[in-house]
Amino acid sequence: MKQFAAPLLSLCLAITPSYSQADEATIEAMNDYMAFQEYESGIMVPQQIDKTVFEASTFIDTRDAGQFEAGTIPGAINIEWRQVLDRIDEIPEEGKVILFCNTGSLSAQATFALRVAGRENVVVLQTGFNGWKTDAAYKP
Repeated sequence: MKQFAAPLLSLCLAITPSYSQADEATIEAMNDYMAFQEYESGIMVPQQIDKTVFEASTFIDTRDAGQFEAGTIPGAINIEWRQVLDRIDEIPEEGKVILFCNTGSLSAQATFALRVAGRENVVVLQTGFNGWKTDAAYKP
């Protein structure tokens, strides 16, 4: 058993990612973003979605395709939360873009990633689709 320990340890160390300047730049960008944001920046609550906001916004459903097919906010585009950076070109740069999942937790991660990537027009729907169904000021 001991004869395998040293080679295994060497292999683990060889494949363990090391921090590079790119990683430091990413961390610095996230720190810069968090240091200068207001407490509620990037957040919207369902009660704020009246008819005017609804009609002027793009909704991104960050849940998987099955959940999207089962029901979503009318007119929403489905981009799973893990794909938002890969599909950033499909997300409008102008106008309010509201990301949501069931409760707001996964879409919050997607929103954070997009905001760090420079998209200041994106917000997360706090309480998500569940909250929208019960508390939105406007539901067509």
